[in-house]
Amino acid sequence: MKKRGANNFFKNLWTVFWKDDSFKGWVISIIFLFILIKGLFFPILEITTGTELPLVIVESCSMYHKGNLISNFDNWWETHEYKYKQFQISSTEFNDFDLKKGFNKGDILFVTRAKPDKIEVGDIIIFQANYKNPIIHRVVDIQTTDQGKIFSTIGDNNQGQLSIEKNILEEQLVGMASAKIVPYFGWIKLIFFEKLRPSSERGFCHEN
Repeated sequence: MKKRGANNFFKNLWTVFWKDDSFKGWVISIIFLFILIKGLFFPILEITTGTELPLVIVESCSMYHKGNLISNFDNWWETHEYKYKQFQISSTEFNDFDLKKGFNKGDILFVTRAKPDKIEVGDIIIFQANYKNPIIHRVVDIQTTDQGKIFSTIGDNNQGQLSIEKNILEEQLVGMASAKIVPYFGWIKLIFFEKLRPSSERGFCHEN
């Protein structure tokens, strides 16, 4: 009897999720998917990646390259070379970096654990800096001290370093950007918060 009751329950559940075209069925399906993603998918992803932020939506233009995926590296480097000269980073070295063409506002990045001893110049790290959201910038210098590694970063599209990114400690690390998995898809969320941003930070990216 209990087995029949359980079978009927799951049969009815399946009908609501996948066959009920009513507004009620649609709402229940959305709620179920939200619970599934929030309660199961993300916790598993956090465990496997080793970071509390396995997926990140890019919310600023600090790593934007003009033209994005089809940007011309030589033209971009000619404009931004001065920032990297002080760190003895050449165009050849930069050309070998991961995500060398940066990323755009609204892109979704796949993030893995940032192991201090594994991070190299050119990697893109996510770190806390007493801002509302973590910062995602490229490592340009690494110093080893008795207290551990100290990292220095810069935004590919920024004109210079921010004071908060000149001495990043190991305990500030949140993760490391490993790949850009869905370009622009994050705009589905960002569009609802654009009006709350300063006017200078709204809209699509352009080269600084």
